[in-house]
Amino acid sequence: MNDDDAKNCQGCRVNLYWAFQHYEELAALRKANNLAPKPTSAPFLVETSKKIDDGPAVNWLRNTIKKYGFKGAGKKVSTTAE
Repeated sequence: MNDDDAKNCQGCRVNLYWAFQHYEELAALRKANNLAPKPTSAPFLVETSKKIDDGPAVNWLRNTIKKYGFKGAGKKVSTTAE
């Protein structure tokens, strides 16, 4: 399970917004290729993604997700006060 304001999956580090948009396609590809339902990511990708999640824009991203919702965070949003 991931936090509601998570950008990437804690386990495999895939971008959650993108994965939710393509879930059916990804699941069908994994099943067709006899792959495990839960993918693993290379350790260097996990570490790089964690650095980005903890980087200077992390608070802006979390606030944007909280304000516009998970699906709305992938759309262009204004960074100026309303």
